[in-house]
Amino acid sequence: MLLALGGIAAAQPAPAASLANSPVFVLNSLDADVSVIDPSNWRELKRIPTGKEPHHLYMTPDEKSIIVANALADSLTFIDPRTAEVQKTVRGIMDPYHLRFSPDMKWLVTAGNRLHHVDLYRWDGKDLTLAKRIPTGKTPSHIWIDSRSTTAYSTMQDSDELVAIDLQRQEIKWRIKTGPMPADVYGTADDKTVLVGLTGSDSVEVFDVSGDAPRSLRRIKTGAGAHAFRAAGDKRHVYLSNRVANTISKIDLTTLQVVANYPAPGGPDCMDVMAGGRFLLVTSRWARKLTIIDTESGQVARQVKVGKSPHGVWTLDHAAR
Repeated sequence: MLLALGGIAAAQPAPAASLANSPVFVLNSLDADVSVIDPSNWRELKRIPTGKEPHHLYMTPDEKSIIVANALADSLTFIDPRTAEVQKTVRGIMDPYHLRFSPDMKWLVTAGNRLHHVDLYRWDGKDLTLAKRIPTGKTPSHIWIDSRSTTAYSTMQDSDELVAIDLQRQEIKWRIKTGPMPADVYGTADDKTVLVGLTGSDSVEVFDVSGDAPRSLRRIKTGAGAHAFRAAGDKRHVYLSNRVANTISKIDLTTLQVVANYPAPGGPDCMDVMAGGRFLLVTSRWARKLTIIDTESGQVARQVKVGKSPHGVWTLDHAAR
């Protein structure tokens, strides 16, 4: 059942109340542009042309820009998160499929999905300088960096591996086999455990990375096409999109168990959690829509038409991560 937002009754407050006026950004991978959505009425305001295949995005440490990674264009598009105006385009960034800043703000790490490498860029607050290009394995997919900014983890989608990269030495320190088609990766706050979504399966694989050698601990069954993570904002739970099952699973990080499931039609992919934690934004990859889920009612609250193959989604007014 769809719950209308905007003209909704008082019993179902619209998420716009917590979002103020900060726009929501959705990357349309096959249209090579970004949908800018006004959360006060859930209308698409405009499209921002980027480069070919924008898949993921990340915020600069000073929170003045969001960076859209255009994988096939070998470029990064910097956009003002408040005004949705393009600030600049940086070219010569080879195959930036996924990206993440280290917590100490010194490194930007990108995964070259089609070129089979991970790049380490130094960041001085303004410019990027390539420090090292590291050949990895087949099809590096997603990246996680530990809280100490010492280790970057990257999944290898087509060689079924998890790789750990020492950021100081700029080299691979270990690799371990995973289940089929590992995608997103998420680390616990104590840096001892890493979760990997197995898109070729129906589970999350849990690894102990606290020692010199990693160990696979268990698998958490979620749903077919287990894919992408997003912190729930309460420092205890994380959401996972199950792309084939058309569901979102909520995982308790203290017990490593699924505690809730939500419907998410159209091939759910990337997510963001709106300020306050109640409303979950998820791109419906095969339906050309942004889906808003009310986690209190457990229902789809609204869907917004966007472009072809929507992938990354982000807003400045998000819950804590």
